Amino acid sequence: DPAQRRVRELIALSNRLQQVHPNVLARVLKQGTLYQNEEIVAINKPYGLPVHGGPGIKNCIADVLPILAKMLENMKAEPFHLCHRLDKETTGVMVLARNKEVAEKIRVLFKTRQVEKIYWAISLGDPDPAEGIVEIPIVEKEVQSHQSHYKMTLAPNYRLSPEDGKVVKIRKNRNAESAVTRYRRLASSSACSLLELQPITGVKHQIRVHLAYGLGCPILGDHKYSHWSKLAPQKLPKITLKRLKLEQSKARHLPLHLHAYRLSLPLGQRIDLVCKPPLFFQKTLKKLDLDVANE
Repeated sequence: DPAQRRVRELIALSNRLQQVHPNVLARVLKQGTLYQNEEIVAINKPYGLPVHGGPGIKNCIADVLPILAKMLENMKAEPFHLCHRLDKETTGVMVLARNKEVAEKIRVLFKTRQVEKIYWAISLGDPDPAEGIVEIPIVEKEVQSHQSHYKMTLAPNYRLSPEDGKVVKIRKNRNAESAVTRYRRLASSSACSLLELQPITGVKHQIRVHLAYGLGCPILGDHKYSHWSKLAPQKLPKITLKRLKLEQSKARHLPLHLHAYRLSLPLGQRIDLVCKPPLFFQKTLKKLDLDVANE
């Protein structure tokens, strides 16, 4: 079955990225170079590749920055610097700085919200209304279940009173960070939507949490945020399974469909970096009949 074969290929690719020699990985990143000037290099981050190392991680982007710099410049080049991060499963535009000063400058631009970020995501369901702003603080919480684990979740400032249904302001959670995401539906079909997202703030897992818990439209392949209390594969509507030629029992292999589509940096003049979605994302759009040709 082609869909299951594709999913298996992606898992194999993620695993392979962990096994390849760092030089091979640097070459993959070099081939995915989107833009470079004397200050920055923009790369297309592949699926399943972590930005930072950690337990059980053999290969990550941070580790191959010295090799990538030598490949793109010369043997004496100093390693590139990370300016921001993307989740392991997120694909798309990522900016590297050629030196420490530029990296610091870009980090400040991210911190002060001067970088415009546009993501594409395929979500389950249709957000209502079709465009708007989600502005709900986010906090990390421990999920009490037979497998205790941590997740980001909403920490709203208001709730509905159970007595009379009136809106009541609640005490602010001290650990919550304010989070704002603009969203706009570009297409919808097969019980799914293609959304354009602009995170105004940069809280961990913000887009995933705002879509799943704020709009009730989790990202396709986001098994972590499709349920609250359990770690279980995402449940897909019949029509979606049919279009993807996938059985529910194999849904756990579906990759996260979240892509950093565009990044706009005010460095002297504004630099617009655009990166089209990876092949698996494009194939899913086709199968689900999510047509953005008119965009």
